[in-house]
Amino acid sequence: MPSDRAPTRIQKKNRAAILEAALNVFSSHGFRGSTVDQIAAESGLSKPNLLYYFPSKEAIHTELLSGLLETWLAPLHDLDENGDPLEELLSYIRRKLQMSQELPRESRLFANELVQGAPRIHEALSQNLKALVDEKTTLLTKWMNQGKIARVHPYHLMFSIWALTQHYADFEVQVRAILGDEDPFEGAETFVDTLYRKLLTP
Repeated sequence: MPSDRAPTRIQKKNRAAILEAALNVFSSHGFRGSTVDQIAAESGLSKPNLLYYFPSKEAIHTELLSGLLETWLAPLHDLDENGDPLEELLSYIRRKLQMSQELPRESRLFANELVQGAPRIHEALSQNLKALVDEKTTLLTKWMNQGKIARVHPYHLMFSIWALTQHYADFEVQVRAILGDEDPFEGAETFVDTLYRKLLTP
């Protein structure tokens, strides 16, 4: 948005409407299958008005991904070295599952970006995400060495947590097709808690 002045209330509202519309469009069609025209129509703004705020489809997508990465990494940042190791991990897993329930579009947006090779966030993955995961797997290894949690491969533990919890958002159509009217999250938390509690209890 070309201005050195603070955005007005209307400008903030329009910008938020564009990002909300883009989240719907990108999470449904992926980056390649989405167009500025679709996003403009979804937002209720004209295409020229949208382009006043964002110069391209890629600029909108990048903005969404930047905010999403911060949200996605917050639970991992919160893993507390001074807490009870097993409960810290189970709390992290529950928060990840909760995010799949409450932020399914965001999860699919992130998944679509990764499937495409992460062209817009590869640097963030290889630097910020890797540094954080390295830090937390070092903590996991410390807890394992202290006998506070069972010894498993720390990186593959993280991968399995992401894969299992995010499955409910990324493959929501498949999950709901199989379960029918049953709420998938009613049994999911109990299942993942039991699974990882048994896996990680020394």
